Amino acid sequence: MSLKLIIGTKHISSWSLRPWLALKHIGVAFEEILIPLNKPQTRQKILQYSSAGRVPVLIDDSLVIWDSLAICEYLAEKFPSAQLWPENVAMRARARAVSAEMHSGFAHVRQQLSMNLKKKVPLPELNADTQSELNRLQAIWRECLALSGGPFLFGSFTIADAMFAPVVTRFLTYSVPYAPELELYIQAMAHLPAMRQWTSAALIEEN
Repeated sequence: MSLKLIIGTKHISSWSLRPWLALKHIGVAFEEILIPLNKPQTRQKILQYSSAGRVPVLIDDSLVIWDSLAICEYLAEKFPSAQLWPENVAMRARARAVSAEMHSGFAHVRQQLSMNLKKKVPLPELNADTQSELNRLQAIWRECLALSGGPFLFGSFTIADAMFAPVVTRFLTYSVPYAPELELYIQAMAHLPAMRQWTSAALIEEN
């Protein structure tokens, strides 16, 4: 097996974090290739691996996958014993729905509260759209945790948690207020061994 994951700068590449966490959860060996972002040669280097010109990229022998959620879906099918999706059909459908919503939405949170693991930043004055998205994020988490009982969104760690992991870091970076019942989930994500490993590496990056 020859799995390679091409990722971007760890303290800012939220999209790279997601499939990286999924791979770590599976426990399979893979080669990590990090391309520093926001450099003159960044796009040229990424194009060596994918014509999409963006990270992350998963390479499995001759197969190239260049989207975070698509990578996670592929890993779930390739390694079914890892249970990256809930076993229950209804819960699996819900997990896919919230993951897709995260994948395609929350543009205002991404813009106003960008991921940066090297900083602790005072919460800026949030515009109405950003606040609305933050409210929606918390509603998703509360609903999922109420159904599953936690500690992760669907009980054990799934792709849904990988998709929301960068948002959890934003809540901590900007000290975003959140409902008390979400404390255990946010701490479970922050102290996930793979999350701590990624964060430790992010903190010593030069750029």
